[in-house]
Amino acid sequence: MSTRLATGGRLIDHGRPMTFTFNGKEMQGFAGDTLASALLANDQMLVGRSFKYHRPRGIVASGAEEPNALVGLGKDGTFEPNQRATTTELFDGLESQSQNHWPSLDYDIGAVNKYLGRVLPAGFYYKMFLYPRAFWKHVYEPFIRQSAGLGKAPQDRDADTYEHFHAHVDVLVIGGGIAGLQAAKTAGQAGAKVLLIEQSAHWGGRAPVDGGVVDGKPVGAFIDDVIAELETMENVTLRLRTMGAGVYDHGYVLGYERLGDHAPDAQGPRHRLWRIRAARTITATGAIERPLSFAGNDIPGVMLASAVRDYAVNFGVSVGDRTLVVTNNDDGYRTAIALKNLGLDVPAVIDARPAGGGALASEAANLGIRIETGKAVAKALGGKRVTGAAICAQAGTGSVDEEIDCDCIAMAGGWSPVVHLWSHCGGKLTWDADHAFFRPDTDRPPLGADGQGFVLAAGSANGALDLAIALADADYAGRKAAEAAGHKPKRGGPPEAEQTGDAPILPVWHMPEGAGEKLRAKTWLDFQNDVKVTDVQLAAREGFESVEHTKRYTTLGMATDQGKLSNINGLAVLSDALGQPIPATGTTTFRPPYTPISMGAIAGEARGDLFQPLRRTPMHDWHEANGAHWEPVGQWRRPYCYLKGEETPADAVSREVKTVRDSLGLLDASTLGKIIVKGPDAGRFLDMMYTNMMSTLGIGKCRYGLMCNENGFLIDDGVVARIDEQTWLCHTTTGGADHIHAHMEEWLQTEWWDWKVYTANVTEQWAQIAVVGPNARKLLEKLTDADLSAEAFPFMTWKDVTLGRVTARVFRISFSGELSYEVAVPAGTGRAIWSELLAGGEEFGATTYGTEALHVLRAEKGFIMIGDETDGTVTPQDLCLNWAISKKKQDFIGKRGQMRSHLSDPKRWRLVGLQTLDGSVLPDGAYAATQGRNANGQRTTIGRVTSTYYSPTLKRGIAMGLVENGPERMGDVIGFPMLDGTVQQVRIVDPVQYDPAGEKQNV
Repeated sequence: MSTRLATGGRLIDHGRPMTFTFNGKEMQGFAGDTLASALLANDQMLVGRSFKYHRPRGIVASGAEEPNALVGLGKDGTFEPNQRATTTELFDGLESQSQNHWPSLDYDIGAVNKYLGRVLPAGFYYKMFLYPRAFWKHVYEPFIRQSAGLGKAPQDRDADTYEHFHAHVDVLVIGGGIAGLQAAKTAGQAGAKVLLIEQSAHWGGRAPVDGGVVDGKPVGAFIDDVIAELETMENVTLRLRTMGAGVYDHGYVLGYERLGDHAPDAQGPRHRLWRIRAARTITATGAIERPLSFAGNDIPGVMLASAVRDYAVNFGVSVGDRTLVVTNNDDGYRTAIALKNLGLDVPAVIDARPAGGGALASEAANLGIRIETGKAVAKALGGKRVTGAAICAQAGTGSVDEEIDCDCIAMAGGWSPVVHLWSHCGGKLTWDADHAFFRPDTDRPPLGADGQGFVLAAGSANGALDLAIALADADYAGRKAAEAAGHKPKRGGPPEAEQTGDAPILPVWHMPEGAGEKLRAKTWLDFQNDVKVTDVQLAAREGFESVEHTKRYTTLGMATDQGKLSNINGLAVLSDALGQPIPATGTTTFRPPYTPISMGAIAGEARGDLFQPLRRTPMHDWHEANGAHWEPVGQWRRPYCYLKGEETPADAVSREVKTVRDSLGLLDASTLGKIIVKGPDAGRFLDMMYTNMMSTLGIGKCRYGLMCNENGFLIDDGVVARIDEQTWLCHTTTGGADHIHAHMEEWLQTEWWDWKVYTANVTEQWAQIAVVGPNARKLLEKLTDADLSAEAFPFMTWKDVTLGRVTARVFRISFSGELSYEVAVPAGTGRAIWSELLAGGEEFGATTYGTEALHVLRAEKGFIMIGDETDGTVTPQDLCLNWAISKKKQDFIGKRGQMRSHLSDPKRWRLVGLQTLDGSVLPDGAYAATQGRNANGQRTTIGRVTSTYYSPTLKRGIAMGLVENGPERMGDVIGFPMLDGTVQQVRIVDPVQYDPAGEKQNV
């Protein structure tokens, strides 16, 4: 049975006992335990059920590679599913629950699936769920939805907080094992700014467990000395419990720090997401031991030999009274020796190599441990826990020579360097046949923008499994990283360590090598997803020769551990089935994050009120105090209208429109996007961004522009102003400011990265006020001595003027068809200028007006609105804006898209004005229909309403819409079916229904 040893456990504090629960049962552990070590100390071997067959699952590993021991932690607002027991630090009062079973862990009705294994092979769902078709909705889909997923989704709001950090360093070292420590020390001594992160709560990695001598002292003492030295370096930062999650372009790395998981009562955030920029990144991420594939290797009590050693040395936990070690390399002997030295029984070491091991094997033999060479485990015995193992010849077919009683099987299948982070950004791998693993190909590293490698691997992550070689490799990586970051490494060599002289590994991909169908059908590769050797062989027979296709057909490596234990064994089995070497088969794609990170950490502070912060203009408080009826526009709140007395919103809108047309209105236009585009190539860039020419725009002039996406569809519009020789100011829609700025940056960074252009979103740096109406010029003339006459300040120009004591940039542009100016001032002076304009406007009976009056005013003039007249499928030509498309330019974004036959079809719906015969207001979004029917039996539609309002100016309903051949059908009457069954008769008219000559805006 699994139990706590009376002595030992270098990481636990026997003086600090802790109580925790598992499935409601109270258990005891110690400070320093992981949940996994504490469960094993309480003889809790069964911790979960597999996904497909609901087979009993026990702990198999001791780190992030654990596929089985996934539990739900906490309750209510702190509940989180799918947490690895092996990386969860124990704390007093911890509550945990096992997953994927019903009604209980010990008695799971889903286990009946194991009897259906022959009819539920790999890929069965691609065939079975096709027929009969009627079963899908009522049988298959409900069953799949019920079975899908592991754990339960949290139901309560997350009670914890999270945050993001930004860090800029010369050298980032990922992994705090002995290689990472040495690399950080070397780079730090060179003067580089170093950040060293380690995913666990302890430094040193495997070295303190596996032992060794460095510079004449025990490896544990050497590690302590290095840490002490690093802590004295001001240029070195050390962070435990921080995982390197992903490596991206331009030296960008994500780190994931667990601040409060081990101390839930501590103040502050639970998790922190680090956004790191590093000149060079060193991946000293270690290696993961591989399991061996034999029948029954998934039974609780079958574990990685390194994990058995970890639990014994680090936590003082004996996983079994009698531990059988099965290995194909010398490392398995380390576990046998460690257990024997702790007084535990090791009935035998089963070594698949006919010639046996090296120095460690001799040491084990000297301790009296029985060694059987050239042997294999034919199958593990037991059900919910191991009871023994059947032994056979590795070169045979599985004929049993003997059975050995044991309650733990420690399997050592060799080591695989953790190459995930190296591979995230394009680093290539090479197959090392001598050690039977993929390791980083240092000649093909991830490349930066300068064409140089920006990631270096070190230690066992680089294939250096020997202690002495790992230290030398790490020292070299630290020197190269510091040098690349502009620092001069100090003279000196790496620390000296003893080499063990291990015997060569024998690649063993399944036991025994001639195992028949019956044994292979119970030999597991992916423990969580229940993928067997026979599943991979079936995929090969069915033509899935690509490892990526096999992965998806069998779900090999698609579980929450992403194949950390299963992938190499699986692709070796696939290679064997295809009759080709492993390098020819290759690996699956490594994608970030390395291990799952919480959704809260990804969101950081962006939750609650901060999820989408409410953006306010400088005049927001004035609007609030003066009857603003709000509407959301993007992240802003804008006044829809201003209510006075007992007015309804419709009454207020009518009053505002009339006042603007008759005298004067003020609009807070601060939310409109303002993007500065500057640089020697700015004009060239804007010519590509907009459909019309911007490079020829004169300084002090303005021009209306349209912006399309690469498909030719209209995405934004606005007025562009030329500020100086190299500077333009681009106005965008309120909702488009951030999107259009990102659109510009995307093209600059990915297509025209060598153009000298700089952009800045200055939307919130300026307050902007529209002064609109026949008395607009008179109001501004009261506040400035500048000449604002039509001759001195013509339409579509701008000038800087002084309003009171504030310098303002005034644009003579109009979105209403009236005499109009837009006054832009620094945001800090916006409220003051707003108040001055209001005071000056009292003489003219001025009103403030909101977005709905703005819409009515522009619709009366036939001006389009992005999001109303456009929906992502509308081109400028559809809106009859051909005049805004340059015929002089060779290219602009969207030009080729607009040349496609579908977008140039003369039958496309185009913009027209719509006028009901009875003067009523059309419903927004109504469709015009004919008597014909389409292929689906539906009424054929020929157009739709895009904007519709009541016009107080014209005293009737007005509308705009897209109609098939619309501009050629002026005066025609078409029908719009209503919801009540009637048909509204509507005449097609010009979109400009007020002041078609434009006289009022040009006075």
